[in-house]
Amino acid sequence: MIFDGQKIILASQSPRRKQLLEQIGIVPVCMPVDIDESVYLNEMPLEYCNRLALQKAQSGWLLSEKNLPVLGSDTVVVYDDKILGKPENKQHAIEMLSNLSGRRHQVITAVAVVFAEKQLTEYSISEVQFDHIKADEIKAYVESGEPMDKAGSYGIQGHAALWIKKITGSHSGIMGLPLFETGKILRSFYE
Repeated sequence: MIFDGQKIILASQSPRRKQLLEQIGIVPVCMPVDIDESVYLNEMPLEYCNRLALQKAQSGWLLSEKNLPVLGSDTVVVYDDKILGKPENKQHAIEMLSNLSGRRHQVITAVAVVFAEKQLTEYSISEVQFDHIKADEIKAYVESGEPMDKAGSYGIQGHAALWIKKITGSHSGIMGLPLFETGKILRSFYE
């Protein structure tokens, strides 16, 4: 099935997720939601990511007019079995990027869609290999402001692409919305 103008509520204000949905022919209506993004005690990264995606979709559904499916998504960067969220400040961003320099890490993105009683969730797990990054490059990147609202302190669609030696998995998932998994869910709502 090709999506041609189908509308969906996107429980986010992310321009990247909006753009990715538009890329596959979906017309997203952005409706940001506010949820508690705290990690539960002993919660594994995949469980956390799936839970947040579903909570965002459910929160969007409760706020919506109940006439369109609601999509929620969440992305986490995982290094050394730890979730790297958005940086708290510039120093935190420098620390995260320094840890990722020259190493591999995972990017998990979950997507959930809620419509009436139906709720579906999918996820993608990708691996990213960073080249070694010089300290002055990290500092300049952080000073640019680009990493400050991104999980793991970087965006694959920005300047950090210069450091990505190899990816295995979903490029769109690393950007914030895995299109294969999203399409799989949406087909079950629109067919």
